[in-house]
Amino acid sequence: MIIGVDIGTSLTKAVAFDRHGASVAQAGAASGLDRLPGGRVEQDLEEVLGTVARVVREVASGLPAPVTALALTGQGDGLWLRDERGRAVRPAVSWLDGRASALVAKWHRDGTARRVFARTGSGVFPGCAAALLAHLDAEEPESLEAAAVAGYCVDAVAQRLTGTVAVDVSDASLPFLDPRTRRYDDEALEACGLGHRRGLLAEPAAPGTVLHLDAAGSALLGLPEGLPVTAGPFDMPACAMGAGVREPGDGVLIAGTTLACQVLRSGPAFDPDGEPAGMMLALPDRDRYLRAMAAMVGTAGLDWACELVGVGVEDADALLAESGRGAGGVRALPFLAESGERAPFVDSAARSRFTGLSLQNTRADVIRALCESVAFAARHCLEAAGLDGNLYACGGGVRSPEWTRIFADVLGRPITIPDDPGVGARGAVIACARALGEPVDEERWWAAARTVEPTEEGTEFYQNAYTEYRSSLDLARTAWAA
Repeated sequence: MIIGVDIGTSLTKAVAFDRHGASVAQAGAASGLDRLPGGRVEQDLEEVLGTVARVVREVASGLPAPVTALALTGQGDGLWLRDERGRAVRPAVSWLDGRASALVAKWHRDGTARRVFARTGSGVFPGCAAALLAHLDAEEPESLEAAAVAGYCVDAVAQRLTGTVAVDVSDASLPFLDPRTRRYDDEALEACGLGHRRGLLAEPAAPGTVLHLDAAGSALLGLPEGLPVTAGPFDMPACAMGAGVREPGDGVLIAGTTLACQVLRSGPAFDPDGEPAGMMLALPDRDRYLRAMAAMVGTAGLDWACELVGVGVEDADALLAESGRGAGGVRALPFLAESGERAPFVDSAARSRFTGLSLQNTRADVIRALCESVAFAARHCLEAAGLDGNLYACGGGVRSPEWTRIFADVLGRPITIPDDPGVGARGAVIACARALGEPVDEERWWAAARTVEPTEEGTEFYQNAYTEYRSSLDLARTAWAA
């Protein structure tokens, strides 16, 4: 019995899977985000650890068999600074944080972002480790001096449970890893002015690394000391694995708080002269990579729109159907994040727009226009990532039948949606089981899925609407740069 734990930005979820790969029990616990002036967003490591303890204890208490391993995944990016004992030297800086927006804008103007991208295949954005480290190096150097490791959420939790620092190669990919060598690139570090902070970066753990619960971790979780623990991949690649992405060219659309679009590739090749955005994520198999476009748009925008017009999110599906295709002529750009956009382009000045509104439009049209624009952003991301195979999807957005139909019509292709809870936790369990040499029955998982087909009339309609969206975006990007 393996418990997979997905440590999300606002929710930690644990799902137990038996040796056949069937989910047996699950639990969730919310964790807080501290939103501070200046676009700063932080988290408390101790609170996050508390959510992990609660969900693991709850799940383990009702299992019919002993827990044999713990598989961790969770949010990526951001900056989780710790001392030698794994204690936070300051609150963790979330990937949602915007304090480094001005610095990132400068890096895009002076060519730093392009130099880093040419070495690593990953773009820089305000919430990535490069920007946050450079910002703190200038504004809060005492925190870096007090730290022993500058890592991420998953390895921060794993260190407190096992006493070992083990950064998964997927987390380490962002943004200093040379995907060809799977080692940190010194030129990328120097380009960001961080060569002197190289010692804070733990080397990526070897593929298949297995840690073990120490006494402190055992006391926290109520599980036996010495229990095998794996830490990674982080939530985006874990979701790709858990959703069923298997062949190069296959992709996954994660319609969560933000929109993460990924396409599987064989080998580390990328275009160094392309748009300096997105991520090249190394996977446990040395010849497998994900070209990822993790946009800042997603269900958080829908939450905002529903609150704005005075409806509950549970009402959104009916409103989408009420408005109908084209949203009564209302068009939107979905960029609501304070830190702007990070894929398939990076612009900290990116902001949302609604056009075509008149007295005849309803709140349903506003909701529909925003959801259609998020689907257009998904198509933009998947095109940039090189999707040419099967497409899978997961996340809260695809729980809406109407929004899922919009995605299918805009993308013009079938979307396969897993029928099992905890896709990210499931991906972590797949990686854990492989590391232990006891693979689970993945085919059984993938067989339990449903497929949403596009409609001919919807695909035809949205082809024109997507062309309009891209034109509007080009005009907006010119205005943002002015």
